[in-house]
Amino acid sequence: MAKICEITGKRPTTGSIIHRKGQSKKSGGIGMHVTKVTKRTFSPNVQRIRVKLPSGQVKRMNVSVKAIKAGLVTKA
Repeated sequence: MAKICEITGKRPTTGSIIHRKGQSKKSGGIGMHVTKVTKRTFSPNVQRIRVKLPSGQVKRMNVSVKAIKAGLVTKA
């Protein structure tokens, strides 16, 4: 299943995991140092639900939870 919302078009985006090592200056150290940066993906919360279309037809769609909460779709 592709993690793409059929209503809003939300899709996975990329970002980074930043690993830091050391003691923070606030707690008496010399500061945090970046030791490693790796790629990661942020996936949207996509659910497969039955949606009632304006024409009255019922169809299964991949919809993000943000769209469901906003009332952009009506559940069947």
